[in-house]
Amino acid sequence: MELERHTYDVVVVGAGGAGLRAAIEAHESGARTAVVCKSLLGKAHTVMAEGGIAAAMANLYPEDNWRVHFRDTMRGGKMLNHWRMAQLHAQEAPDRVRELEDWGALFDRTPDGLISQRDFGGHRYARLAHVGDRTGLELIRTLQQRTVALGIDVYMECTVTRLLTDEGGITGAFGYWRESGRFVAWQAPSVVLATGGIGKSYKVTSNSWEYTGDGHSLALQAGASLVNMEFVQFHPTGMVWPPSVRGILVTESVRGDGGILKNSAGNRFMFDYIPDFFRKETAETEAEADRWYDDKKNNRRPPELLPRDEVARAINSEVKAGRGTPHGGVFLDIASRRSAEYIRKRLPSMYHQFKELAEVDITAEPMEVGPTCHYVMGGVEVDPDTEAARVSGLFAAGEVAGGMHGSNRLGGNSLSDLLVFGRRAGAAAAEHARGRHGLELPDEALADAARAALAPFDREGGENPYTVQHDLQQTMHDLVGIIRTAPEMEQALERIAALKERVANLSVEGHRQYNPGWHLALDLPHMLVVSECIARAALERQESRGGHTRDDFPATDAEWAKTNLICTQAADGSVALTRQPLPQMPSDLAGIFEETA
Repeated sequence: MELERHTYDVVVVGAGGAGLRAAIEAHESGARTAVVCKSLLGKAHTVMAEGGIAAAMANLYPEDNWRVHFRDTMRGGKMLNHWRMAQLHAQEAPDRVRELEDWGALFDRTPDGLISQRDFGGHRYARLAHVGDRTGLELIRTLQQRTVALGIDVYMECTVTRLLTDEGGITGAFGYWRESGRFVAWQAPSVVLATGGIGKSYKVTSNSWEYTGDGHSLALQAGASLVNMEFVQFHPTGMVWPPSVRGILVTESVRGDGGILKNSAGNRFMFDYIPDFFRKETAETEAEADRWYDDKKNNRRPPELLPRDEVARAINSEVKAGRGTPHGGVFLDIASRRSAEYIRKRLPSMYHQFKELAEVDITAEPMEVGPTCHYVMGGVEVDPDTEAARVSGLFAAGEVAGGMHGSNRLGGNSLSDLLVFGRRAGAAAAEHARGRHGLELPDEALADAARAALAPFDREGGENPYTVQHDLQQTMHDLVGIIRTAPEMEQALERIAALKERVANLSVEGHRQYNPGWHLALDLPHMLVVSECIARAALERQESRGGHTRDDFPATDAEWAKTNLICTQAADGSVALTRQPLPQMPSDLAGIFEETA
């Protein structure tokens, strides 16, 4: 077998914000570090996080601090978050933003010259450091520039298909160059997974083609566990028209800067959907909400800035009740609330996106938006301080890691999450690699990984990968979507079992060079594994909480508030599900929820 081999201390799989921040930290900790990315460097889903980086810097509101951010994050996650991750995130996020600025990131400014911060759903104060509505792009530009300047090796357009292990834990990774199909192996005692999410398992998603659940699945195969997989976030506002751009994200910044949601009758419907939990903090009349937009002091927040799960469910209810737009969404109107100059300055990407892709001028008319699969709160179960998985030498950060966001992620917390925990994962991976040299990659393990990757070429007349992907996406969209019931999820699991049999019979034609059908054939097993994890956990959790809404169990349940669902891989390759008690929060942190500030 022709095989390209490399040796490192730390291999980072994924080149989004979490992967690059981990690689930078590992390198600066003295580790020989490589980054492997499925696409081009800089082509990461982090750029889709347009609104800002959540950090309690108190640049607009002096009363903001990490304790309020911690409380907002826990409440947004419906208290299912790992308290230690939420604590570290809230405490360290401001330093990570200032670090980015030191590395050359250019943020919008307040009149006093401080980093500007904007409002987002679920945050008590304006705390999202931003660059117009292109914050993720600036974050990636900054980290990418530093990665290149440090001389870190980057393997672009290269897919990892298997993590390699022995009785002591991780020994490396196996993959292939997407252009040529040639195999490559990396020998390393530490691997950091930063592969993002699972959105391509769904029909309507803001996620790009890379998001096929690779990291989740690779971790399971290596012996790690996944937590909170039932919680999938449907961003309330994705484009619904034209069909070619259905699902593309419409940033929460539109609502943070004054946009309001209306149904087909022209009613601002969000006032009808304020949960009791948020009533004391949310405006209950339009006049009250308008005052908040005018002075942003001492007034309740507009209901459009409720947490994403609440807004998504409200939109879904309006559409189901027949009050949706002609194309199955609702209207998002900022044109009647802000001047054209203000919109073009604050929301340049949104202005050009709608103008060029949908022929809609958002300075003059409303947008048509609806829920789109955006983010998975579930991921690899990790130690909060080191991001270490259950497998020695395996670490995870960013969207592929679970626990930080509980049952629902607040907007803006994703970028600060990947900075805080990407740094911690990189440091811990470098520390783990110290003194671990002389690892071997057994020839049989490499040969087995190669055989598995080439198997679709050995079959004739088998299943078409694109047909199977279409059927999986339709299954998840119809049966494990934003509103769930037991019969539908049971049906989904039956379909997934049938799809597994079809995937075992996939066949592709042609050669390994430039073969997208082959790439998809290798992605599909990952997509099926994460889909099964989501469906099994969602069926098991008999309550509604955050990103998991059961039509047959519409209320939250106090007993389920104490329980995490853990997915592992059984010996036969199926997904095994167990219950695990939620980590106990210390009394000093629990007391924060009694504070009024």
